[in-house]
Amino acid sequence: MKGYRTLDDIDVKGKRVLVRADLNVPMKDGVVTDALRIERQAPTIRELAEKGARVIVLSHFDRPKGKVVPSMSLKPLVSALAQAVGRPVAFADDWVGEKAEQAVAALKDGDVLLLENMRFDAGEEKNDSEFAKAIAKLGDIFVNDAFSAAHRAHATTEGLARLLPAAAGRAMEAELHHLHAALDRPTRPLIAVVGGAKVSTKIALLGNLVKRVDVLVIGGAMANTFLAAQGIEVGKSLCERDQLETAREILKKAEDAGAAILLPLDAVVAKEFKANAAHRTVPVGEVAVDEMILDVGPATVEAFAARLKYAMTLVWNGPFGAFETPPFDRGTVAAAKAVAARTREGKLLSVAGGGDTVAALAHAGVAGDFSYVSTAGGAFLEWLEGQELPGVAALVQSKGR
Repeated sequence: MKGYRTLDDIDVKGKRVLVRADLNVPMKDGVVTDALRIERQAPTIRELAEKGARVIVLSHFDRPKGKVVPSMSLKPLVSALAQAVGRPVAFADDWVGEKAEQAVAALKDGDVLLLENMRFDAGEEKNDSEFAKAIAKLGDIFVNDAFSAAHRAHATTEGLARLLPAAAGRAMEAELHHLHAALDRPTRPLIAVVGGAKVSTKIALLGNLVKRVDVLVIGGAMANTFLAAQGIEVGKSLCERDQLETAREILKKAEDAGAAILLPLDAVVAKEFKANAAHRTVPVGEVAVDEMILDVGPATVEAFAARLKYAMTLVWNGPFGAFETPPFDRGTVAAAKAVAARTREGKLLSVAGGGDTVAALAHAGVAGDFSYVSTAGGAFLEWLEGQELPGVAALVQSKGR
């Protein structure tokens, strides 16, 4: 997928470049506890500065809902951002108006400035045209590097791309490249792994994937609903009884599309959900009424690995079991290591995303072995659902100007 400008297509020397980043990172007591998103954004900011741009970073933090909330200020992020880009970062106590204009005017080529939280203004989430114009006055070029916010039609994700020459930053470019390669034009066979708790939150995702993949692997608690839909006893397991017909419809769509469905063949069950609870592994048809399914068993992992031997592309969203609570992490860890091994061998393009997925792969120690791991949550999910992302669409349309 191209159709949009990248940093290779724009001349930035001496220009004021507005960079939409996603600095919405976990913090505790004013200190960043996970800087992964900042590290992903740093290459774009660094490259622009090295090319002589006057870089103005725009971001949101948390959900202030259009009001100034001191605890949601971006100011505590300045040092972490400066460390990541390897140069000083100035800060403006405002996001628009006189303070912001003065801070921008003081910039020299190669300088970096971070403006205050864009969501302190209600115009941001409303995609207000006047607010977008006020921000656009501060820059000559717009670079969107925040794929994780691209599913929102906000002023700094969509509105600015309609007012200024726009391009994708390096993180955005990498995300779009890998997602396109994994789902839009994959080398087949293509496997999709979908896990998580509820079918109801992933109906659109499952409906889109069964039409596009060769094998759909369903794990996590949502697999219980599919098992129950086939008349299999799942005991006290988390199961959406009101979604049984939906599960049957998805299975029928898969059959009609020629996509194979892999559901758990065996399960790790326990009578209580706690760390190191007494447990046993049984075929899925032998779950007692007082037991709950908390992970897949070795036969399921083996069946997954067998499919994996022939796959060329894999997309992963959601764990196989309750990976946060040992020993119910074993299925997810084993499956993740199998994917990582195939990827390291150069035999598989593996793309994963979603908060639980990123955490599960990190827990398995293989996040760095996948071809690409997205830090985007909702945007990654909506892309897999086949939805158009406003922030991406605006970049494509901007190329025509």
